[in-house]
Amino acid sequence: MKVRHTSNWTVFAHPIWMGLLMAAGLFAALLGDGAWDTLSWLGMGIPAVLSVRGLWRR
Repeated sequence: MKVRHTSNWTVFAHPIWMGLLMAAGLFAALLGDGAWDTLSWLGMGIPAVLSVRGLWRR
């Protein structure tokens, strides 16, 4: 059996990007209305959809 070694970056890359996207969405929600609302929905919706999709695969 071959053991695969992975770096920290390969393990935590997706959670870090999803966290940054979520933080940007929360920040956009605080900034204003109109286009900011659209950005906040996208910033918080995309990580939610990706998380649910990942759970459904398992």
